[in-house]
Amino acid sequence: MTKQELIDHCLTLPFAYEDYPFAGQVRNSELILIRHNENKKVFASIYEKDDELRINLKCDPFEADFLRQTFEGISPAYQKIDFPWNQIIIGSDVPEDELFRQIGASYDLIKPNTRV
Repeated sequence: MTKQELIDHCLTLPFAYEDYPFAGQVRNSELILIRHNENKKVFASIYEKDDELRINLKCDPFEADFLRQTFEGISPAYQKIDFPWNQIIIGSDVPEDELFRQIGASYDLIKPNTRV
């Protein structure tokens, strides 16, 4: 999967948009944040490190460790917030359908509550 295909998949979710917070500020910054337009919260960050495409996703606290133990391509992602985030190496042992499920789960954790 290419970086653009990964971005395009994330943008299929309602109100999702891409953000380049460090464009022009940090040399060769390739960090892409995918946010929800209504609350501006991030549900995915996409970047390359060590010649590998990676995505960080917000994760349910009860599921985070299970996923890390199940897939070699998933590890903790450094974030200074309450919910855990997982880092996934694209092209690792994480199947595409599982990657897409986790993207959707991350999105669900940040989308605005629409209860009436």
